[in-house]
Amino acid sequence: MTPTTASAPVPLGGPRFQTEPAELYREMRRDHGSVVPVVLDGDIPAWLVLGYRELHQVTGDPQLFSRDSDLWSQWDRIPDDWPLLPMIGRKQPSILYTVGERHRERAAMISDALEAVDPFELRSQAEKFADELIDAVCPKGETDLIGDYAALLPVRVLATLYGFADEQGPGLVTALNDMINGREGALAGQQHLAASMARLIADRKETPANDVVSRMLANTAGFSDEEIVQDLMVMMAAGHQPTADWIGNSLRLMLTDERFAASLFGGRHSVAEAMNEVLWEDTPTQNVAGRWASRDTQLGGRRVRAGDLLLLGLQGANSDPQVRTDSSALTGGNNAHFSFGHGEHRCPFPAQEVAEVIARTGIEVVLDRLPDIDLTVPAESLARRPSPWLRGLSELPVRFTPVPVL
Repeated sequence: MTPTTASAPVPLGGPRFQTEPAELYREMRRDHGSVVPVVLDGDIPAWLVLGYRELHQVTGDPQLFSRDSDLWSQWDRIPDDWPLLPMIGRKQPSILYTVGERHRERAAMISDALEAVDPFELRSQAEKFADELIDAVCPKGETDLIGDYAALLPVRVLATLYGFADEQGPGLVTALNDMINGREGALAGQQHLAASMARLIADRKETPANDVVSRMLANTAGFSDEEIVQDLMVMMAAGHQPTADWIGNSLRLMLTDERFAASLFGGRHSVAEAMNEVLWEDTPTQNVAGRWASRDTQLGGRRVRAGDLLLLGLQGANSDPQVRTDSSALTGGNNAHFSFGHGEHRCPFPAQEVAEVIARTGIEVVLDRLPDIDLTVPAESLARRPSPWLRGLSELPVRFTPVPVL
């Protein structure tokens, strides 16, 4: 299809990203093709890559489509209070914006530190915190599975893996959720998280232990404390919110789709299928910023200029009719989705495995502990958080027969 060059750029925002994103992506593809001109806050131009093949090309060529945000041609138009600066940063000393050999060394440091996590210990910790959260609500007969559960679980597990003491967990939960929500507490949350990471690094330099931070510090590639602090914050944010939304979106699917009804009454064979379908159809990370063109090029019939920003339309690519010709739901073993990214800057495989264990354990504990669980509101009334970047529920209210705490 030839893009409609006369069509106006699409604002990357608004309620349709929450209410009907699938239809919105279809309209974008119809009107603009696989590479869509969009505008960000302040009328800042960018490209949203919705084509599966085009996204594969962008994420697979780190020289032409770089992660180095200094290449961006729009920096002179970006004010200091631009609301998207936390999403599209400049000169941040984290793995997100590192390129070349140094990126490969940092990715190896993170992967090695996470790969050494004992999967049995990981599941045990996830079960422990999940049971604590269910204990707090199970005698009541009703709860919000987002605010009371999914939004609290991943960060508690990750904090333990990294080396934080249990009593520090609740404060980290509050700080991280404040930072991600981007409201008045965002800056304070970010500062709390950074200070906590710095203290943990100082402690582990004095007293190493069997945890992720100690293994990162033992790496011989010569990373500074600031680099490790920044990478830990990226790991915590990227590991928490998408995993919390993976739990919430999967539970929503299982509670609203009769194909998964058996799992709610003792069966477990459908949990993995529901989780995989969410990664294809309702992925927590919808759009990602981004890549920057290092020179003029062509992509999807578009003339992309050096310094242009390209946003990765993960959900749009997952639903590309060129690769999803029959539009059927994918609940089997097909993992060729973009939900964890692709190429050098994809989510490291050990991090994907950690997220999957936390999410699956979180879902199974709910189904084990809360019998005859059901929604307390019509499925169509469930609301999403207002973001074109991450797709998760604002709340998931349920009722069930009250049960005693463990």
